Amino acid sequence: MAKKKEISVEEKLRALYDLQLIDSRIDQIRNVRGELPLEVEDLEDEVAGLNTRISNLNQDAANLETDINNKKLAIEESNGLMKKYDEQQKKVRNNREFDSLSKEIEYQDLEIQLAEKRILEFKAKIAQKTELIDATQEKLDKQEKHLGHKKAELEAILKETEKEEELLIQKSDEFSKTLDAHLFSAYTRIRTKVKNGLAVVAIERGASGGSYFTIPPQVQLEIANRKKITIDEHSGRILVDAALAEEEKAKMDTFFS
Repeated sequence: MAKKKEISVEEKLRALYDLQLIDSRIDQIRNVRGELPLEVEDLEDEVAGLNTRISNLNQDAANLETDINNKKLAIEESNGLMKKYDEQQKKVRNNREFDSLSKEIEYQDLEIQLAEKRILEFKAKIAQKTELIDATQEKLDKQEKHLGHKKAELEAILKETEKEEELLIQKSDEFSKTLDAHLFSAYTRIRTKVKNGLAVVAIERGASGGSYFTIPPQVQLEIANRKKITIDEHSGRILVDAALAEEEKAKMDTFFS
């Protein structure tokens, strides 16, 4: 197996800074989307929840309608029994049988009254369910419309940026493979810890980019010589000299355009 070509510290620094510029561009693209993907996801969950609620309310109303029909059947049955007992009373031979049938008729009458009361209660519950369904449907319509707008907004952004992002991710992967595993691991670790994902920064006016702590002239000279990887003791970032940064920015600007 051929031995991997050893690259100089300067080449590593250039590769690191190029990688940083690419990853920062990916960050910028994703920042344009902002919270839109999460907003869309939240709205989709809310719409699904509202649909489930409407479905459950409709099922509740259907169950109540079934209960009403069952009570109507019970009323018909009680009316039939009352008619039957009334006919039997006309044929009884003694008061005991007459009184017994009267109690049965009275009982069936009470059953009818109770069933009618339950029907009124069920109808009131259906009315409440219907109000809830209408209110929930109104909210659902509103949120579905809102979701449609958000999805269209997200799709427009994705359409505009997805090809560029795919290419940049591919390039980021290519550049990361030019670095040894230890250096890439250090870059990734720093990038996840620092603000704005900037793991590699250029020296600006004697300090590391985004920092107010002045770098000693001797250290600045070492950085400019590009003979070693230097970590800023204050920000924890990898430092490169301004000239190298400008050269790589110009090169990457051409690539981005």
